[in-house]
Amino acid sequence: MLQDELSQDICFQIANLKFRAKELNDKEAAERLKNILIERKALPLLQELAKELPFISLTLTETDTLKTAIDEELAKIEERIKDAEENLGESEVQEALVARADFLAQIGNFKEAIEAYEKAESHAVGVGSKLDILFVILRLGLADCISKKLLAKTLERAKTLVENGGDWERRNRLKVYEATYMFQRRDFKGASKLLLDSLATFSAYELHSYSQFIFYTILSSLIAVDRPTLKTQVMKSPEVLSCASQLKSVFGLLNGLVACNYVQFMNALLAIFGELEQDRYLKPHTFYIVRELRIVAYQQFLISYQSVTLEAMAKAFGISQSFLDRELARFIVSGRINCKIDRVQGVIETNRPDTRNALYQQTIKQGDVVLNKIQKLSRFIDI
Repeated sequence: MLQDELSQDICFQIANLKFRAKELNDKEAAERLKNILIERKALPLLQELAKELPFISLTLTETDTLKTAIDEELAKIEERIKDAEENLGESEVQEALVARADFLAQIGNFKEAIEAYEKAESHAVGVGSKLDILFVILRLGLADCISKKLLAKTLERAKTLVENGGDWERRNRLKVYEATYMFQRRDFKGASKLLLDSLATFSAYELHSYSQFIFYTILSSLIAVDRPTLKTQVMKSPEVLSCASQLKSVFGLLNGLVACNYVQFMNALLAIFGELEQDRYLKPHTFYIVRELRIVAYQQFLISYQSVTLEAMAKAFGISQSFLDRELARFIVSGRINCKIDRVQGVIETNRPDTRNALYQQTIKQGDVVLNKIQKLSRFIDI
């Protein structure tokens, strides 16, 4: 676990500390964040955070010291770039430009850092070198240092490069980057596909620890894939099983759903709520995730029955009948669960969708819409 933390990119460690300080009011995280940023000479970032976080403040002496150190370092880098351009080759120029971009990103001057990375990419020779620079920009985006628009644009550029000659290792790393981006967009289905594809080849330790990667894989798959897929590709995966002792809550969800042990599933759901609240990527989607997981479990239970009593289903989930009644009513109205409740008899009747005739019914409905529009148009023309 310690090795995983050490190999994680520093920008994610900073982003996680910022999240804990800001969202969880963690004073210890704020103090650690300040110390790391001072060590990195990140004056622009410290000044920005001081406006948001009351725990972080800089004295005039600290500000002057950091400013002097930054100016000295930038002067050395500019001298290195000049020397490379005048006396050395293209690869040395690119390395010097990357060094300048890295330093600007280090101190938190992200706007100039992105411009410097793009300039360095223009001097890069080969797909691999270009992708490495784009990976740095992607990490800044996933750490919330640049705009989501630029993150999406950079991701598309990286995917294009990978398709046009990227190597196997970078191709697999990019899948994890894209899946992480999809978490932010709440596209758990797309994220699940990419993460399952990366199970046996995961190497993006700069993004996530291995246990965190497995956590995201299980969680997204619980929402996105069916029970047979969960059983064969997730539950029986050696990579997933290797983290069982570290991820008890999400494994409780997985085991409960696959084994149809819905009491275990609901207990694990309560336990995982707090973990979601403390995750920088998942916190904005906590209530959505918990709701989707409940819908998955309810649908899986109901698909096995033509009808079942409200009492029996409530008992299977370890919840009260009144709570289940309210839950199902809400999901029925929103069209998420195909069933109806007979409150007089206390029975839930499942309405299985007519998949065989679904396309035919859809065509008929669309045809009716087109005919209505044609009729309205003809009346207008006649007038």
